[in-house]
Amino acid sequence: MEETSLRKRREDEKSIQSIEHKTTNLQKELGLFSGICIIVGTIIGSGIFISPKSVLSNMEAVGPCLIIWAACGTLATLGALCFAELGTMITKSGGEYPYLMEAFGPIPAFLFSWTSLFVIKPSSFAIICLSFSEYVSAPFYSGCNPPQVVIKLLAAAAILLITTVNALSVRLGSYVQNVFTAAKMVIVVVIIISGLVLLAQGNTRNFENSFEGTKLSLGAIGLAFYNGLWAYDGWNQLNYITEELRNPFRNLPLAIIIGIPLVTGCYILMNVSYFTVMTATELLQSQAVAVTFGDRVLYPASWVVPLFVAFSTIGAANGTCFTAGR
Repeated sequence: MEETSLRKRREDEKSIQSIEHKTTNLQKELGLFSGICIIVGTIIGSGIFISPKSVLSNMEAVGPCLIIWAACGTLATLGALCFAELGTMITKSGGEYPYLMEAFGPIPAFLFSWTSLFVIKPSSFAIICLSFSEYVSAPFYSGCNPPQVVIKLLAAAAILLITTVNALSVRLGSYVQNVFTAAKMVIVVVIIISGLVLLAQGNTRNFENSFEGTKLSLGAIGLAFYNGLWAYDGWNQLNYITEELRNPFRNLPLAIIIGIPLVTGCYILMNVSYFTVMTATELLQSQAVAVTFGDRVLYPASWVVPLFVAFSTIGAANGTCFTAGR
């Protein structure tokens, strides 16, 4: 009787462990397209609409500025390919945490995870949402800066909304990410096509003597790379959700190989479009490069630029929240 009771108890414990194991498994609900959208949607935020000014201020010429953007894209691609190799070897979600755990043990992994959880991810999430609220509130305060209270309340509302969406469902968060990525690609394509059309019409004067006045110092190059790489931030985000990718051995590296070169090409072409419309001096004087571009090229439909830039920033915030929780 006691043996039967003991055997039954052991079977019950095994079944409970089996149920617990099943409930902690992440569902593989993301395909190749969703992976590309997470990469593109997380990288393209507000950086490319603001950072060209910072890169140009350090390089002081059009030619070196374009080279910096291409070099930053190359660095981001190489880093992402290294992460693709790690992701296919260690197929666990969490990004750097499982890699540090395997390579150096629990202490460095815990320290990185703690820093990321309490400092890096929340601050990045908050900065992106603040950028979103500034773009959203700007049209309602023409001629002056929006009140800080309004900006902070909108940012808090955006944080609450995005967190709720991602807490409800992985599929819903992925769907929202896909929608906002498509929206931001609309404005990227509009800027690129508008600039290339003007370039084909002979507006090439800003590219003449494009290396004249360049000051090549280590400090200037370093700062230019810093501002350029900020616009590429997010190239490692897909590795945070490796366990949720269908066939990660194929889709993880393929999404990286497609996504980051796509972003690099878009960034270079967008800078070409900016320089087609604005001189270097005019670009440096602009508060928001993309908005100035829209005012000059898309008027009277220039209002679409801040609207889609807001979509771009909220999409980047959603991608950051989607991956950070892993």
